[in-house]
Amino acid sequence: MISRPPAAPPAAPPAAPPESAATPPRPDRLKKQKAASLALYIGLVLLALWVVRDFIAVVAWAGVVAIALWPLLRRVEGNRWFTGRTTLIAVAMTLAIALLVVLPVGIVIAQALGEAHDLNEWFKSAQENGIAVPDFIGRLPFGVQQISDWWQANLAQPLRGSAAMKGLHSTTVITLGRHFGARAVHAMVVFAFMLVTLFVIFQAGPRLSGSLLKAMRKGFGEDGAALLQRMAAAVRGTVSGLVVVGLGEGALMGVAYFVAGLPHVALLGFITAIAAMLPFCAPITFGLAALWLVAQGSVAAAIGLAVFGSVVVFIAEHFVRPVLIGNSTRLPFLLVLFGILGGAETFGLLGIFIGPALMTVLMVLWTDLVK
Repeated sequence: MISRPPAAPPAAPPAAPPESAATPPRPDRLKKQKAASLALYIGLVLLALWVVRDFIAVVAWAGVVAIALWPLLRRVEGNRWFTGRTTLIAVAMTLAIALLVVLPVGIVIAQALGEAHDLNEWFKSAQENGIAVPDFIGRLPFGVQQISDWWQANLAQPLRGSAAMKGLHSTTVITLGRHFGARAVHAMVVFAFMLVTLFVIFQAGPRLSGSLLKAMRKGFGEDGAALLQRMAAAVRGTVSGLVVVGLGEGALMGVAYFVAGLPHVALLGFITAIAAMLPFCAPITFGLAALWLVAQGSVAAAIGLAVFGSVVVFIAEHFVRPVLIGNSTRLPFLLVLFGILGGAETFGLLGIFIGPALMTVLMVLWTDLVK
């Protein structure tokens, strides 16, 4: 009997192709995936912005200060004594910014508290005896009798039971005081968080600016990076044109206040400097000071103060400030003015610096359209 060879095992089924060798998805499916990813990214970004919405202003303020001081930061980092000491540089510059803000505000508060006692005594005297007719009313060119009669009938009498004194103790005034206190506390908290954010920005240093420029080049090309640099230059020029010129005006007017014999020269100079940082607000401060001199009988000093202040403001507003801002941003003065005023109306004090940057974007778009 002849034996048969063993039967061959059945052939194994063909193996399934690996996932990498699978058929690529269809183009319409790829489009849907990209659209879904884009929607997801946009939703996550909007959610993150909503979470940190109360700190956006803090980051914006820190960004404005950092942009203004960035050339100084790079110069300090280039010094051989500070090479590689980014934390030390960040701490020093942050403390300097804090002192530049805290010291003037502290001086103003100290002078205000020093005058609180005298103001309280005057207030008590007005309640008990009324307010005497000022001497300057008798020197007015017209209306002396009418003003004197009204003053005697309304202010020269004891004011304890008057409607004005009752209004000072009303719930409206108390509510306004509480609101002012809450705003002051909020401003201090914002300032503290701004200092922390500013320290982080300074510590990041060139790495942060390089990352921003790289992201703009990757997302928008070289034109986007150039636009970002021009916007930074616009913010820097606005800070120089507003803050530096405002401080200069405040210093010059402080000297004029001292020469004119006004009290509290440091306080008045600081208020004038703050007002001069806003367009066309400095005349309000030295105008009120001139009126006070007129009330005291110093007409010549009042005229001299008003004339000197007008000359300083005219030169600063029409020559110095447009040159500082316009040369940095390469914007016409009218666009700079619209950007400052419109930004202040839209975004508040922060908008003074954001407005010219947005006008720079508008100017770049217009230039590209014309070309």
